[in-house]
Amino acid sequence: MNKQANGIHTSTPAPAYQIGAICMRSQADGPEVLMITTRETRRWMIPKGWPINGLTPREVAEREAWEEAGVVGKVKRKPFGEFRYSKILADGRKIEPLVSVYLIKVRRRKKRFPEMAERNVIWMKPVEAARHVNEPDLRKLLLNVLAL
Repeated sequence: MNKQANGIHTSTPAPAYQIGAICMRSQADGPEVLMITTRETRRWMIPKGWPINGLTPREVAEREAWEEAGVVGKVKRKPFGEFRYSKILADGRKIEPLVSVYLIKVRRRKKRFPEMAERNVIWMKPVEAARHVNEPDLRKLLLNVLAL
């Protein structure tokens, strides 16, 4: 608990942390990344979610990519980078989670997956994907895929 100057005690929320996945594939004319729409605002984003007890961050990235985009692939061992974004919680509070991002080399995409009715999913060139996101650090990560 923190004690403010006026004597009122407030609790300090734990830092918000999520895990995300940049799902990519190689094409003859260069790499592509898989982008999804968020459920509420329908803006373009990468698959991501909250930590899950009993799963490593890599495993969470793999699960989120499957649930949100139908991706089956190989997850790189180390994080590719991180970014922050603004999120409004169900109770109206605004937070800015730090998202640790893992790269997934997509082997295949399933036609049926848990959130298929809730999201749009599309392959984009990294430059196009970067133009569709608001977060500067996510934009940089998407462009960094070009250097792989």
